[in-house]
Amino acid sequence: MPIQFSISNAAVSFLRRLWPLLVATALSAQTAQVLETKTITPADEPYAGWSTVARRANGELWVTWSGGRDGHVCPMGQVRAMTSRDDGATWTYPRVLLDSPTDDRDSGVLETAKGTLLVTTFTSLAYEDHLAKSVMYMPVAGKSSAMRPMPPEVIARWQATQKRLTADERQAELGEWVLRSTDGGLNFSVRIATIVNSPHGPLQLKDGRILYIGKELWTKNQRIGAVESKDDGLSWNWLSEIPGRPGDDVERDYHELHAVESDDGRIIAQIRHQGKVDKNWTLQTESTDGGKTWTIPRAITFGIPSQLLKLRDGRLLMTYGHRRLPFGNQARLSADHGRTWSEPMIVSGDGTVGDLGYPSTVELADGTLLTVWYENMKGLDRAVLRQAKWKLIK
Repeated sequence: MPIQFSISNAAVSFLRRLWPLLVATALSAQTAQVLETKTITPADEPYAGWSTVARRANGELWVTWSGGRDGHVCPMGQVRAMTSRDDGATWTYPRVLLDSPTDDRDSGVLETAKGTLLVTTFTSLAYEDHLAKSVMYMPVAGKSSAMRPMPPEVIARWQATQKRLTADERQAELGEWVLRSTDGGLNFSVRIATIVNSPHGPLQLKDGRILYIGKELWTKNQRIGAVESKDDGLSWNWLSEIPGRPGDDVERDYHELHAVESDDGRIIAQIRHQGKVDKNWTLQTESTDGGKTWTIPRAITFGIPSQLLKLRDGRLLMTYGHRRLPFGNQARLSADHGRTWSEPMIVSGDGTVGDLGYPSTVELADGTLLTVWYENMKGLDRAVLRQAKWKLIK
């Protein structure tokens, strides 16, 4: 006859508390084996920042970023792109997708189920604070806090760029945008307003909606939340606001979100946090109703900002910048749909200053991973895009 047994409520409660620890312990043995690291922007590419890489259904890789810059803050930024058809072994020469009259910054890229390419960005006037000063300075490459006077020719270039528009016209240029291509990237649409922005752009849900988890940049309240598109990125509507933790200043301290949909139907979103408590930590919130409501965020790890990827086996991978020793990029893995995360794995750790990060990762056909990030490298007077090919091992 079958053996019967019973288990007390206390034992059940203990096992429930123990399970996340067991998962985290098992994952902690997971490590990253870096196979190759290299710079992918050409030598004549000016300062390049805040990139995203995407893998299309046909295997082609796209990387977009803010390029053509004089530095971290300037009026020169353009949205640029390169493509690769050999898993990142070689990349095409950069092309300009958008060059508005002001600074075009962080760029995300996504291929939708219909094959449409969505490239996101936002416009900024942050450089005007520098132009208003009597003496302008710029960072010394490869040094974390050293500054040098800005050369007269750079100041003149900035001033000439600003004069493209009147003050009112520059204000009217501020916005969060997406460009659409329905022909594989040969041509792109005019800018379409998206309400929110985040560095790595939106995701597509299993129900077909495009969900953009981000922040309102130029409104009075600057909420963080979800907007959705039901027409493949042609139009966007506000869906929900994400709450902050008690005591946090959402408008000032919550930035640069990214999200992924797990196999159990939950949406996991992560947030860059700049407040006094858990400063420079990634926070996480979840939705179980398709993005209509969200949990109170909780702290996950030091490192910002993060990008989320669902691997083919259903596990979730987060990659994020690590702006203290070792300077570089790290990754964590979740086998329980984002409820717990492994110990950190180092994807790159040879940086010299904190002007780096915003890593973005795709899974290649053979199961290896490819991560792209920007970095102001020692010995250079600019930031470049770097790439690492790596794999998960135990």
